[in-house]
Amino acid sequence: MNEVLIAGVGMTRFGKDLRRGERTMVAAVTDQALADAGIPASGVQRVFAANAAAGLVSGQEMIRGQVALRDTALAGVPLVNVENACASGSSAVNLAYEVILAGRCDVAVVVGVEKMSHEDKARTFDALRGATDVTTTGRRGDSDAPPKNSVFVEMYAHEAKRYLDTYDATIEDFAAVAVKNRRHASLNPLAQYRQPQTLEEVLAARTVVDPLTLPMCSPTTDGAAAVVLCSASYARRHATGRCAIRATRTAAGNGEDSRPVAAAALAAFEDAALGPGDLHLLELHDAAAPAEVLQYEEIGLCPPGEGHVLVRNGVTALGGRIPVNTDGGLMSRGHPIGATGCAQLVELYDQLLGRAGGRQVEGARVGMAVNAGGWLAGTYAAAVATILVKAG
Repeated sequence: MNEVLIAGVGMTRFGKDLRRGERTMVAAVTDQALADAGIPASGVQRVFAANAAAGLVSGQEMIRGQVALRDTALAGVPLVNVENACASGSSAVNLAYEVILAGRCDVAVVVGVEKMSHEDKARTFDALRGATDVTTTGRRGDSDAPPKNSVFVEMYAHEAKRYLDTYDATIEDFAAVAVKNRRHASLNPLAQYRQPQTLEEVLAARTVVDPLTLPMCSPTTDGAAAVVLCSASYARRHATGRCAIRATRTAAGNGEDSRPVAAAALAAFEDAALGPGDLHLLELHDAAAPAEVLQYEEIGLCPPGEGHVLVRNGVTALGGRIPVNTDGGLMSRGHPIGATGCAQLVELYDQLLGRAGGRQVEGARVGMAVNAGGWLAGTYAAAVATILVKAG
């Protein structure tokens, strides 16, 4: 079968650390991923480096991947930089997959990294604003007050209000998503936030933008993750490659009716000859609590207006029928933009290999990751859906 496999993964602990730079993180995760795969750096033929915000946060533009890898064994390997908002990491995996499937190389490394923390917090928020159409959202001028929140929180708050006004959901349902994902993160040693929280604590926390409180929103995060992909023929020759990428599809948003998450997921299901009922676990793009609930519906886990019912019934918690964000998701694992898509695949890979420790989903053999990014005319600007299956 002509397919692409994942042979190894690596990931830093996610968190906020002004002292930790992109080079250190990238070197660590690429070394981990290659060691996990049992593949030497000399065997790598392509590198795809995902990063979204360095140009605005640190000023490093255009050759971000080459700079980050210059002191590693992968320096000099043909490299493509990938920037696609919060979907950068999964977009890079998609490109690596297509290059291998086309027969242009046998082994590719995808590394996603983001250094979001900065002494000047306004730089981070300005970078996030750059993931919108600034002709409509506006660009901050020199005389404007520094932003206090991400522009995306305002958008997710709008979505939350619309959902609450339309269906019989309550703010407690969104808070329950945050509680669930924090409980999962408490079992993940690489997560940014591991302290369990109660529903009451989430509801009593500082309101960021009504009705969302701080624990219902993803934090500012630094981190990196890497994935090694290889062809099926390489995997057979070198006894590597333990999970197959059954499908990876991208979609672009162009207004509220375009529904890129649903489009990417549907295309991936069709490619894989699978459906939502075949999944054993999911990684969804919970940049805020309402986003996870809405994505339940968009990928077909439930009819419209019933996403919150899945949360109430424990369907998407560990031990439920279809656990979602077993690593804590963006809200608790953390959301270093360019690394998020790779981190989702790290979690699926570890789950399918049975090495997820206390958060292991028993018998997991099929998982799906949905990574979205940017905001354009009322919806995500980009979305990527990737389905992994355990090989053999």
